[in-house]
Amino acid sequence: MLQPELDQEDLLRRITNRIRQSLELQEILNATVAEVRSLLGTDRVMVYRFHASGGGQVIAESVNTNRLSSLNGLNFPADDIPEQARQLYLTERLRSIVDVSEGLIGLSPLEPSETDDRSTPQPIHYRPVDACHVKYLRAMGVQSSMVLPIVHYDIQAQRSQKRLWGLLVSHHVTPRTISQRELQIVQSVVDQVSIAIAQSNLLSQTRQQHQIEATINRVSTLLHSLPTIQLQAALQETVSALSSGGGRLYIAPDQVNLRAECLIYGTQPTFEDSPRKIEEHPVFVQWVTGDRTVDTANGSSEFTSTPVGCQPLIVNDLHQVAELASLAPAFDGTPIRGWLVIPLYYRSSFLGYLSIFRSQVVQEILWAGEFNPNEEQRSPRESFEQWREVKWNQAQLWTNYDIELAIALGHHFAMAIEQYKLYAQVQALNSNLECQVAERTAKLQQSLEQGRALQRVTNQIRGTLDLKTTLQTIVREVRQLLNTDRVIIYRFTDDSHGQVIVESMTGEWLSLLDIDDPQQYFSKAQIQVYKRGNLGVIKDVTQARLTPDQQEFLKRCQVQAALIVPIGVENPQTNEIPIMLDSLPCPRWEQPLWGFLIAQECKARRDWLPSEIKLLKKLADQAAVAIQQAELFTHTQAQAQQLASAFHHLKQTQAQLIQTEKMSSLGQLIAGVAHEINNPVNFIYGNLVYTSQYAQDLLNIIHSYQKYHPQPEPEIIELLDVIDLEFLEGDLPKLLESMKMGSERIRKLVLSLRNFSRLDQAEKKLVDIHEGIESTLLILQYRLKGKSNHPGIQVIKNYGELPLVECYPSQLNQVFMNVLSNAIDALEDCNPDHQRITISTTVQSKTSENQYSPNNTTPIEENQGSFPTHIIIQIADSGSGISPELQSQIFDPFFTTKPIGKGTGLGLSISYQIIVEKHGGIFKCSSQPGEGTGFWIEIPIRQSQSEDK
Repeated sequence: MLQPELDQEDLLRRITNRIRQSLELQEILNATVAEVRSLLGTDRVMVYRFHASGGGQVIAESVNTNRLSSLNGLNFPADDIPEQARQLYLTERLRSIVDVSEGLIGLSPLEPSETDDRSTPQPIHYRPVDACHVKYLRAMGVQSSMVLPIVHYDIQAQRSQKRLWGLLVSHHVTPRTISQRELQIVQSVVDQVSIAIAQSNLLSQTRQQHQIEATINRVSTLLHSLPTIQLQAALQETVSALSSGGGRLYIAPDQVNLRAECLIYGTQPTFEDSPRKIEEHPVFVQWVTGDRTVDTANGSSEFTSTPVGCQPLIVNDLHQVAELASLAPAFDGTPIRGWLVIPLYYRSSFLGYLSIFRSQVVQEILWAGEFNPNEEQRSPRESFEQWREVKWNQAQLWTNYDIELAIALGHHFAMAIEQYKLYAQVQALNSNLECQVAERTAKLQQSLEQGRALQRVTNQIRGTLDLKTTLQTIVREVRQLLNTDRVIIYRFTDDSHGQVIVESMTGEWLSLLDIDDPQQYFSKAQIQVYKRGNLGVIKDVTQARLTPDQQEFLKRCQVQAALIVPIGVENPQTNEIPIMLDSLPCPRWEQPLWGFLIAQECKARRDWLPSEIKLLKKLADQAAVAIQQAELFTHTQAQAQQLASAFHHLKQTQAQLIQTEKMSSLGQLIAGVAHEINNPVNFIYGNLVYTSQYAQDLLNIIHSYQKYHPQPEPEIIELLDVIDLEFLEGDLPKLLESMKMGSERIRKLVLSLRNFSRLDQAEKKLVDIHEGIESTLLILQYRLKGKSNHPGIQVIKNYGELPLVECYPSQLNQVFMNVLSNAIDALEDCNPDHQRITISTTVQSKTSENQYSPNNTTPIEENQGSFPTHIIIQIADSGSGISPELQSQIFDPFFTTKPIGKGTGLGLSISYQIIVEKHGGIFKCSSQPGEGTGFWIEIPIRQSQSEDK
C-alpha cells in the first residue's frame, strides 16, 4: 500500500476514533473539517446544515484565512441550492466535483440506478458546468470544489426514513483534481459523520427527555407533594420551563364553586371594556369545542376536531389565524404572538384550560452576501461578505418538545385541579359541620357569658356602693352580651317624666344622655302596666302599636327595635306584652317604678330571643338591689357629710376667729404706731420749709457783710476758718433737702400702714386695688431688698386700668399680704439668680380662669365691646412650685409646709374665705413642680353683682 493511501486510512481511523470518544456533535464536526482539509490540502473544508426552509448555515469550518474569508456561522438562502439539486443529493446521494478553470463538473452518485452494477464503485462523470454555478464559485474566490451530501437516517422511526441533513464542502482557490480514492476516503468520513449525527440526536433526545422529566417532577412536587396545592407556583414553573412570557390557569365552575377561578402569571390579554375572562368569550368557546384550523409545530396549518383529553391547541402566530380575529383586541398592546392551550380533562370531566403565551422576538440572521429575501435569486451574488438582517416582531414556533412537555404538565394540572376540587368539597362539608359545632358552642358560651356577667354585676354591687358605677357596669355588660347598639337606664323624675342617667353604645349613634323625653311620653295606663312587672318588647318601631309622638321620638333617637324591662318591681311576671297597653285594666296592687333598663337596636329591626329577655330581667333585678343599697348608702353618707360639714365649719370659724383677732390686734398696733409717728413727723416736715428759709436769710446777711466789710477782724477770720464757711454754705441746703426726703418717706410709710390696716374702712368701700397692692409691697419691702447672700426679688407689675372696686379693703389687703408673703418664702429657698414675682391685673366681662397659667405673665386682654363685671389679680412666683398631692390641701385650715414655728397654716384658708365667701369671687392655685406657683384672684367690681348671683 502506498504512503498516500496509508495517510488516508489513518485519517479515516482518527476520525472514527474521535467520533467514538465524544458524543458532542460540534466537537466531532470541528475535528472532521480540520482532518479532511489536512488530508486534501485544500483552502477550506466546511459542514453546511440545511434548515426546514431549504436554506442552510455553515456550522463547522476549517479555512486558510490567508486565501479565503471565513463563512462559519453564515446563512445561505434556499435559492443557492435549488430544490432539484437537494433531491438529487438525497435520493442518489450525488457527489459533485467542479473545476472552474476547465468549466467541468464531475458527478458521482453513491446509490446507483437500477440498471447500474451496485458492486463496483461508480466512476466520476464530467460534463460542462452551468455558467451560473461558475459565476457563483468565482464570486466566492473558488476554482475547485467538492460537495458530498450528509444524509441522516431516523433509526427510531418504525420505518427507516432518511433526510438530507447537510453537505460536506471543500473549496480551493486554484484548480485541483480530486481522485476517486480521495472521494472514497472523504465519503467514508461523511458516513462516520452520519453515524455521529444519529448518535448525537439520540443523546439530544435523551437529554431532552430528562429535562422534560425534571420539569414534570418539579411541577408535580408543587401540585402533589406539598401540604397544600401550589397552583400559582406550578403555573410560574410551567411558564418558565416553556420559555414563555405568561400563562394562565382557568378552573371551570362546578357545583361547589359556582364561579370560575383564574390564576395568572406574566403577560396577559385583557378586554378593556369587559371584565369577562378570555376563556368565556364565545369565539374562544367555539374555537376549542368545534372544528378549527390551527398552526402545527412546523408552522403549517392543519384541521382538527373537538379535543379529547389534553390534546393541545397550537397557535404559532395569532396574526395569521382568522378564526381568532375577534380576540385580537385583547392582545393589542401586548407582545404576545404565540398561544398554546391545553384543555384539562380528568376521567372525561372537563376541568378548565392551561394557556401559555409566547412573546414575539427580534431575529438577527447573518447572511453570506446581501440579497433581497422577498425575491427569488435568479443570478448569483457578486459578494459573500457578511450581511446582517434584523427581523422585528417575529413569532416563535412551538416545538415538538414544547408540545410534549405541555401535554405532560396538562395531565398533572388536571389531576391537581380534581384534587383541589375534592379538597374544596371536603372543606365545605367540614365547614358545615364546624358551623353546627360552632352554633352549639356559641349557645353554651352565651350561657356561660351570661352567668359570668351576672357574677360580675353581683361582685360590683358587693364591691362598691357607688350607684353610677354599678349601673354603668350593668349597661356595658348587657350591650356586650346582647351585641346591641345602645343600652340605657332611664330614671323617672316624676310620675310620667324622666331622663337617661347611664348609657353604653357602640358606633356613632346619637347619645341620649342630654335628650329629655316629651312630657307625658308614658301614659298613665302604660306606667300602671309596667308597675305590674310586664315587659315592653318592640321588634320593629314602624310596626309597633305606638302613639305618633312616641314613634317620632324613637325615630329621632335612631331606635329601630327596643327591649324594655322595669326596675324596682319585685317578682316581675313572665308574660311579654307590647309597650302600647292603654287598654289593659289597672291592677289592684302596685309597686314603686324607679325606671327602666332598655336595650335598643339602631341599625335594623330585631327579633329578641327569650334568652335575651330572661337575661335582661335578671340584670334589672340586680339593678334594683344596687339601687336600694345605694340609696341606703347615700342616706348614711349624707348624714356623715352633715357631721363632717359641721365639724369643718366649726374648725373654720375657730381659725377665722383666731386670725381675725390676730389681724385686729395687729391693725390696732399698726394704726397706733402710725399715729404716734405721724404727729412728730408732721412737726418736722412742716418746720423744714421755714428752717430752709431762715438758713438762706442768714447766708444772705453773711454775704452782705463780706461785700461791705471785705477786711474783717482777725478773730472773725479765725472763726471762718474753723467753721469752713464755704463748705457749710454748700452742704447746708443739701442737708435740709435730705431731711425733707426722709420725712416724706416716713409719711408715705405711715400712710401705707394706715391703708393696710384700714381701721377706718371696716365696711364695704370703693377703693383702688393697686393702692392696696402697693401698700402691701411697701410693708414687705424689707424682705424684697437684696442682702449679703441674697440678690433681692424682682417685682414685675403688669397693671391694667382698673375701676374703683367695691370691697372690704382691710380683708383684701390681708389676702395680698398672705399671698405675697408665701411667694417670698418660696423664693428664699430656690435659685437666687432668677427670683421674681409677677403681679398682673385686668378687668373681664366674665370668668376667664381657664386662660390662666403660672408661666403666662402677660395680662389677659379685656373683652372688647362688653361691660366689665369682674377684676382679675394674678400673682405668680418663679419658685420651685407645689406638688399635685399638696395642691388639694393648701386651702385647708392649719395646713402648712413650713417648718414648725414659722407658719400657722391659716393664711390661705382665711384668704379663701375672704375671696370666695366674703366677696363672692374665685380664689385658686395653679402650680407645676419646677415651674413656679400662681394664684388667681377674681372678684366682682360691685358686690351687688355677687349678691345677685
